[in-house]
Formats: sequence, structure tokens, C-alpha cells
Amino acid sequence: MDKKILFFCLFLVICWGGASGDALAGERIEKGPALASCPIDNTDFPVLYLDDPLLHGEAIWMLQARLRELGYDLTVDGVYSAETCAMVQMFNNAEGLEDSSVVTRVTWEPLMNVSGDHYLSAFTGQQREVKKRQLIVIDIATRKLTLYEDDEKIREFVVAVGKSKTPSPLGEWKIVQKSLNWGNGFGTRWLGLNVPWGIYGIHGTNKPGSIGSYASHGCIRMFNHQVEELYQLTAVGTRVRIVENGQIFPESFVPRNLKKKDSGQTVVYVQSRLKEMGFEFDHADGRFGNMTELAVKYFQVWQGLPVTGELNEETYRAMGMIQ
Repeated sequence: MDKKILFFCLFLVICWGGASGDALAGERIEKGPALASCPIDNTDFPVLYLDDPLLHGEAIWMLQARLRELGYDLTVDGVYSAETCAMVQMFNNAEGLEDSSVVTRVTWEPLMNVSGDHYLSAFTGQQREVKKRQLIVIDIATRKLTLYEDDEKIREFVVAVGKSKTPSPLGEWKIVQKSLNWGNGFGTRWLGLNVPWGIYGIHGTNKPGSIGSYASHGCIRMFNHQVEELYQLTAVGTRVRIVENGQIFPESFVPRNLKKKDSGQTVVYVQSRLKEMGFEFDHADGRFGNMTELAVKYFQVWQGLPVTGELNEETYRAMGMIQ
């Protein structure tokens, strides 16, 4: 009888242990939510929404980090979850935008302060004045960033720039946002630029081996300790000029028809060319506004072309931008 009881107890122990082991194994292999196969890493104001499988990638990291920085309570994990969806809807409502949890350009622009109308420091909420005449020049051909103050070179750093399929935006920009510790691949500092067709900035990295190469999705990567130094030296409102071999106009150029309210890299090239020919306006900033339209009209009058204020093949050819 004692042996039967002993064997029965042993049987229970084995069964219980096996069941517990299976349960633990089940816990170990339990998976998180299904993620979309292709991450969303592009910075050209991607449309984000709650989907199944869930959207994920660098663009969602940017979105979440910026929302958290503004005081929204959410996890920064690069996944567009229901939690992120709810915070986006709150932000849209707070900005007086459409009551929606979908992220479009209408959400991105106020979120990232792309327009640069108010040069506000994101982490202090206070306007900061540029005390000295500062200029950052980034040459994507040499992968170097140079800081000037009152035309004097202050610092020079080796950086990583955009890959050929996701190039860094040539043009004349301004720092419109300064932020701390976004995490993921953005390192310890973020200096956002007012590029009108996407989310671009100067930031640190968790891939220091990429510095000095063409490696990013268009942003400018720096070693963390160096971007921290640049962060301290510069203010919101600092001008940033991104060039290739010292020029904004590229070696190869594919024209497209342009008119007022257009934006993009081609607009930058047109503005740069007009400035070279002596037409005065603020910056080659990629925004086809009133001043750009007026400059195009003056050029067309000067060349005896139909005065439309728009860019077409005839005007491009007269400007010497195509053969």
C-alpha cells in the first residue's frame, strides 16, 4: 500500500512538473503584437494609422518621442499601437485639427514645428535668441559639418549623411527645434530643421560606425558627444546650409513643372539658381511662395518669355538649368 501511494505521489509530481514546464515554455514563446513586414523609416511626412499588423519603424519613433516630449504619456517603442493612436487624437484635438487618430502632413507640421514660424525650444517652451551670427554648413560630398560664428570657423565634425535613395536635403534651413534623448537611433540630442517636405534634423546615433558614410534616411548623424557639444553651441534659429561640393545645385538634375505653393528639392535648386543670377529673396528653402513667384516673373520678363511665374521646360532652359 505504501508503495502504491509513493508511486501515485511520484506520478503527480511528474505530471505537475511537466504541466508547469509547458506553461513556462508557453510564457517564454508568447509573442507580442504582429508587426508589419516593412518598417516605415521614410521621413517625408508618412501617413500613419492603426493597422493590423501594426505599423512600426523610425518614423513612429520620431512621432512618439516628440509627443512624449510635449507631455503626452505614452511608450516610445516605434510601434503605432492603440496607445499611440489615442495620443495622436489628443494632439490633433489640442491643435484644433481634424478629430482623427491618423497622422498626415497636417499633423506632422505643427508637431515638428516644420514651418519655423516661432523658433521655440521644445524642451523649455521659451524663445531663444541667436546672440551671434551663426551658420552651420554641411557638405554631403565630404561628410563634414562646420560651425561658423561671425564668419569664423568654430568647430568641424565628421558626420553621416543620407544614402543615395534617401538623400539629405540640399538647401538653406534653420534649426527650429532642440530636443533631448529621443532614444532609438537618434542618440542623445536632436536639432530639427524646417525642411518643408519631410522630417529632417541633426542628431546623435547608436551606430557610431556609420559616421563618415552615406548611411541615413536623410538626417545628419553625429557622434553623441559631438552632437551634445553642437547642441550647447547653437541656438534655435541658427541657419543651416546643406550643400554638395560647396554648391546647392547638384551635378545631375531632373526638372519638373513648378508653380506657387509647391515645395521640394527642385524648388531649392530653382531658388539657388535665381540667387546666383542676382534675384534677391531670403533663402533657398524649398517653398515656392510669393517671393519665388515674383523672381520667376521678373526673370521671364527679362528673357522675353511668357510671364506666368511658373517653371516649365522653356524657363528651365533659359535659366541654364537644362540643355
